[in-house]
Amino acid sequence: MRNSSLLRASMPLFGLLLFILSTTTDARNLRSKIRPSFNPVRRETPADIFTTSPLTSPSTSHFAPTVRAPKDNIWAPLSHEEATSVVEYLHRHFNLTHAEDAGPWDNAVSVVDLVPPNKTEALSYLDGDGPIPLRWAKASISFGATETPYLQDFAVGPLPLTKNATHWSLDYLTTSGTNRMKNSKADASTVLEFLQNATISIGDITQDLLGYAVKAEDAYPELVTWTQNPPLFEMKAGSHGTEERRTIHWASIFKPFSTSRYPFDVATISPQGIFLKVDVTGRDPSKWTVDGWVYNDKYYNSTESFRQAWKHPNFQKVAHRNTVGNWASTDPAGKPFKYDERVRPLTVYPEGKRYAVDFERKYVEWGAFSFYLGFTRDAGLQLFDIRYNGERIIYHIGLQEAVAQYAGEDPFMSNLAYLDSFFGLGSNTMELVDGYDCPHGSTYLDSSVHEDGVSRTYPRSICVFEQDGHLPLQRHTTGRYVEVTKNIQLVVRAVSTVSNYDYTWTYIFSMDGSIEVKVSASGYIFAAFYAHNEEYGYRIREGLSGSMHDHVLNFKVDIDVHGTKNTFAKHAAVAVNQSYPWSIQPRSTMKLDKTWILNEDEGKLEWPGNGQTQYLVLNKDQTNPYGEHPGYRIMPGQGGGGHHLSSPRSETLQNSVGFAREHLYVTKAKDGEVWSSHPWNLLDPARPVVDFGEYLDGESLEQEDLVLWVNLGMTHIPHTGDLPTTVQTTSQSSFLLLPHNYLPRDPSRRTRQQVRISYGAWLNGSTLVERFGQHEVRGAAFPLREAVGDLEGYGGKVVRLLEES
Repeated sequence: MRNSSLLRASMPLFGLLLFILSTTTDARNLRSKIRPSFNPVRRETPADIFTTSPLTSPSTSHFAPTVRAPKDNIWAPLSHEEATSVVEYLHRHFNLTHAEDAGPWDNAVSVVDLVPPNKTEALSYLDGDGPIPLRWAKASISFGATETPYLQDFAVGPLPLTKNATHWSLDYLTTSGTNRMKNSKADASTVLEFLQNATISIGDITQDLLGYAVKAEDAYPELVTWTQNPPLFEMKAGSHGTEERRTIHWASIFKPFSTSRYPFDVATISPQGIFLKVDVTGRDPSKWTVDGWVYNDKYYNSTESFRQAWKHPNFQKVAHRNTVGNWASTDPAGKPFKYDERVRPLTVYPEGKRYAVDFERKYVEWGAFSFYLGFTRDAGLQLFDIRYNGERIIYHIGLQEAVAQYAGEDPFMSNLAYLDSFFGLGSNTMELVDGYDCPHGSTYLDSSVHEDGVSRTYPRSICVFEQDGHLPLQRHTTGRYVEVTKNIQLVVRAVSTVSNYDYTWTYIFSMDGSIEVKVSASGYIFAAFYAHNEEYGYRIREGLSGSMHDHVLNFKVDIDVHGTKNTFAKHAAVAVNQSYPWSIQPRSTMKLDKTWILNEDEGKLEWPGNGQTQYLVLNKDQTNPYGEHPGYRIMPGQGGGGHHLSSPRSETLQNSVGFAREHLYVTKAKDGEVWSSHPWNLLDPARPVVDFGEYLDGESLEQEDLVLWVNLGMTHIPHTGDLPTTVQTTSQSSFLLLPHNYLPRDPSRRTRQQVRISYGAWLNGSTLVERFGQHEVRGAAFPLREAVGDLEGYGGKVVRLLEES
């Protein structure tokens, strides 16, 4: 679970959390090794430290043909050697502590990533004889050795570093004018102790109401307490008569149910219905206060008032408790489906792969498509320089931010919201499960992140494979013949597990020139204790409510149609009463109404109702042979397509989600407007580093370099079918990009994966099958074991210290 105290990775949360809380000494020792720049407790499986090179090779079986990328991958993540040189440089120029030795009161490097090259320089290199863009690192430093800890990004370079290397603050990539952000989570591990001590102080109350009490000496306490995200800020009267901005959190008590025989990650479905409000302003825990408690929808303004009310004979207790048990296990339960034990359908490549990969440069070719892969700590998998028939159609497409915003009767759920780039959608990417996440035989690539003093390589965390879409791409039947075309697609996929949710990111390329971008979600819901919250979700167990929430996933789509100068158009089918010279009466019909989106004020768009309007990126300076402007269309796909926040003016997320209030935005591309969000926005949503709303300043969009910012997602109102975990059949959303008057005809006619069967009297009752030159597999025996794979080597990640030479 993502929360202000815990940064999720992969190991069961409470095993690590309970260790932290077991003794003050242990907690202090652990804090000395924690990076204060992000949440201090990191849920991850311990990994050995390797001194060998990170994995860069493909899967050991089912190799794809290799190809040499035409240019270097200028978006490739930093290598271990590059990241190490940056850390060493920063230690020479700042007063820093090595990350593995740093505590909350130290300065240390937290993240080292790539500063994306400016597009103008990138295109000069990609399309002509321009020099390769200089490579710069983005280094995030946590400055903890101060009463007001803060975070700041620096550009360091150019790489490789020489005696002339330099650094400067990356302020130009912000809207606030500075990327220095106060780190309201620098002392998060100390806040954990403070919360647990508050829970200990009401042990007599929790024993009565919940059946459990926490004692200071407990190595594995029965109850744990953590805060919501993001921090809240309230203005209160200060000691000198002036108002002060105070850092406030609401916290909730949870009952973990985890043993060595029951390892399931059920923390977020174990709320107990007791909430406390804490003021943790400043860095001195002795000045922190517990400002109130909530139980059974009643607020008590102090611990003493809560205790006095509890002692009163008329105190009303909730009639039920929330107990997590075997029902929350994801292991098989119940009677198996008929024939379920039989071998499932499998994917095979009878003649090998039909796509080519440059593993060193992370470059892929399939059919008429080619593209490069990039990867960042904040947003994970990104695609660049997507070309069709050798011509660029998309410069960049990739996730920007993942928002989750909850609603509820209690103060914890009502204030709960996440911006997952803070936790790292890239650093929470793990090895894919062969044969389940991706078909066995897929091509796997590694990804890497440099964070908290180590390089983490995630082997086999990106997969590439072909799939049969299982619905013909094209077909037609007559009395003389039937013709059908296979819908073969190329898929690129990765998975980010951020807290309780697993997000599957899928890019699907089709032979008709279209691209689908899809997100699917699974995992344990973040549920509420059931009490007085019927208007915020369904009751799904005795003491559990499926708390309603929004997911908004923002993507950047930089489309280039025959160059960078394009215009956004709306072509709508509109109802009209039209007179015709051949008709006595006017007829009710429809016409095509063509309009242009000429500035950014007009570029705030919702998907039109009834699918009557087409949104298009067109090149007005060019026409096809028939006088039409070529372009690409964007349209909603599965799950209803677009989504925005149901409550777009959230008091919780405030100015940090300007991109999440409409389905789609169109802006003019600028080198300083690279991301729609920033990971530090979660630290102070009212004063974000990047406020997307400031991008929308009315600039002209006519024949400019356009960027689309597209939202996917869903409003999730969990029901009993979301237990134990949400399934991905309904929890998914996508959008499509399709060629529009861009090609002379359907390009899928190039495929040989089609058949025409002629039949009927004109053939004297015989049948003629035309396979157009596709190879046939006849009489070949295929070892099924080759299509299933071996999961025994699954490992997760490889970790190397950045200070290693």
